[in-house]
Order: sequence, then C-alpha cells, then structure tokens
Amino acid sequence: MQTKPSIRCSSERMAWFEQARFGMFIHWGLYALLEHGEWALNRERIPLDEYSKLAETFNPRDYDPKAWAQLAADAGMKYVVLTTKHHEGFCLWDSKVCKFNSLNSAARRDLLAEYVTAIRNAGLKVGFYYSLGDWYNPDWAAGWKGDDQARVRFIDYTHALMRELMAQYGKIDLLFYDLPQCYSAAEWRAVELNAMVRQLQPQIIINNRAMTTEDYTTPEQHLNAAPRGRMWESCMTLNRHWGYCPTDHDYKSPRNVVLTLASAASGAGNLLLNVGPDAQGRIPIESEAILRRVGQWLQVHGESIYGSERHSLLWNLWGPTTVKGNTMYLHLEDYFGPTLTVGGLTNRVLAATLLSTGQRLYIDQRPTQTIITGLPEQSPDELLSVVKLELDSPPDQDISRVIGAADIFPDLPK
Repeated sequence: MQTKPSIRCSSERMAWFEQARFGMFIHWGLYALLEHGEWALNRERIPLDEYSKLAETFNPRDYDPKAWAQLAADAGMKYVVLTTKHHEGFCLWDSKVCKFNSLNSAARRDLLAEYVTAIRNAGLKVGFYYSLGDWYNPDWAAGWKGDDQARVRFIDYTHALMRELMAQYGKIDLLFYDLPQCYSAAEWRAVELNAMVRQLQPQIIINNRAMTTEDYTTPEQHLNAAPRGRMWESCMTLNRHWGYCPTDHDYKSPRNVVLTLASAASGAGNLLLNVGPDAQGRIPIESEAILRRVGQWLQVHGESIYGSERHSLLWNLWGPTTVKGNTMYLHLEDYFGPTLTVGGLTNRVLAATLLSTGQRLYIDQRPTQTIITGLPEQSPDELLSVVKLELDSPPDQDISRVIGAADIFPDLPK
C-alpha cells in the first residue's frame, strides 16, 4: 500500500500552520435540522429518501459567515475548517457532480462560497473538511462490499468533487480529509488525488486521513504529540457532539480549553476546536461565550502559545511548559502560591515575570533547583496564570543531561 506523501512538505508552505496553534472546526449540514448530532442518519437508521427531504427545508436565513469569522478572530484562532461535505453526502457548494447540494436545497445558495469570502476577508486561513465516505451515494457502500464497478465509480466521483472544491474558490490553505478507512490508499488513488489537489493548490496543507502521510497527523478527542519534526493537530469538540445538539450542555470550560491549548502548544501542536451551528447557521451562545473568554486570555498570554516550540521539562508539577528561543513559559495549572520551584533547569535564568502584569519575580538558582518567589498568594488569572522565564540560552531538550539527575535519582532512565 502506498504510504508516502505525494509531495514533500515545504517549510515555507507549513510556516503559518506551525505558528497558528489554534483553529476553529465547524460541523454544519442537514443534520443540524434534526438536532441530534452529525451521525443521526446512520445511528438512527433514517431511510435515505426520508433524510434527503431535509434539503427541502434547509434554508439558514441567519447564516452569516462574517460573524463566524469574527468569532474565530476574537477567540484568537488563526484558521477555520468547515465541513464542505460530511458523511451524509450533502455538499455545501454549487456542485455540478453531486445534485444533493445547497443550490438545490431551500437555501438556493452556494454556502461555501460565502464562507470562503468571509474567512479570507477576516485575515484567517481557509480550511476545507471533506468526508471521503458518503452515506448518500450508494456506490460507496457497494464498493466497500466488493462491487468493483461501484467502487471505481465512487472513486471517480470523489476525484471530481475534489477538483471542484480546489478549482472554484481561489486559494485554499488546508484540506482535512475524514473517514477513508473502507478503502486502501491504492483503491482511493490517493497519491493521484493529492497530486491533483496540489497542482490546483500548490500551497495547500493536507492531513493524513486519505491513507497517506502527507503534511500532518490528526489525533481526535485527545492530545498525542507526533514525533519531533512531524506537525500535528488535535481536533476536539467543545461539548460532546460535533454537529448541533441543543440538549448537550456538557461544554468544556474556558479554563479547560486554555489548558488543552497550552498542552498542545507544549508539544508544538495545534488545537482545532469544534462548534456546531444550528440549522439557521447560528453558533450556540454557550460556544460563543466560551470562545470569547478564551480569546480574552490569549490577548494577554498569546505569546506563550503562538509559535511555541516543543519542550518537555523534567519534574514538571505545575502544568504545561512552552518555549520560544531563550524564553520559557510555565502555565500554572496547579498554583502553589508565592513560591514556585522548577527542578532540573540547567540554563541560567536572567529574569522571571508574571506574564499578565509584567511583575518582576525573585530568582534563587541552585545546582538542581530554580526557586521563584514573589508570586501573589492567589492565582491572578482565574483561567491560567503564566510565569515567563528569560534564559541565557535555549533550554536543554535532552532530559537525560539534567545536572546531577543520574546521581541524585539513579533509577531514572539515562
């Protein structure tokens, strides 16, 4: 099976993505009308002819992608990824290949075109999600079950839809494939598919879900840093569902989001955080409130997140650590009061400050400990306080070289 990327990564092409750290995922389609999440067609075994009639009532009069873009920007996000076609098979664009689309719905609009314009005008990067699976097209399941002619028809259909997406909307910055598992990379003709995508969009970044490695890895609903030198992005829901579900109030708190973002940044990865608009195109007010609070935190603490470098500080008791050059940021998930002890830091600390206020802190640097004092008794930020350390050189990435570690703790792996 072919597992090599069709084109090698370009550091110039990947630069914005490696700096971004935070993006908005948007799951939106006909399933928003049912209000049970994006898998309702499959999980509730809805007859396809019944489900397809939803297009006759899908007319999102409150759809305003400029408001989506403004919310993403206010939240401190740098890019947005929209489900152009989810597993249900409904296309949000003016497709000549698939008639099950927004132009032929009650909306009578190319919803994707409006999205692209709004995101681009807001100065954000434009991302497309595309499900390689398709419950609406019978050839997908038939090909999966062994009908070779159906499989070939479906792969041709997929390539034609992807050509439309890549050719009709100007520059597209990111492509997020999903649900490819039923076919191999060879059956998908994935290398050919991505070569066509890159011919039409030379600067595009592609994930690894078309059964090829491509540009980045995509853990889902958990953080899992890729090996050094490999870019990664974790996609997560803000509540429990990807698609609109008004009865799901199990939202992540702003503090949880900030901690997750800092944890991703500590491994030089991105967080793609999902919202599910309702059938009228409105992002739930709970989602909006959480994202705006996160954006307020990032306005003050963003330098500890954007463009962060990978680092694993030994004996880290307080929370995620990020690094940028000679600067280290300690995100105090556990706030221990006026004294913070950093173990195993070999670099000389030139200055320590509280990032939110610039308050100078006191440094007592010893052979195996750096003791920082002068912090407030209580955490000054209700979400997450950050201590900024300015070092004399980039911090040591090799934890086995920490001064005295082998002698003090001889059972540690070397």
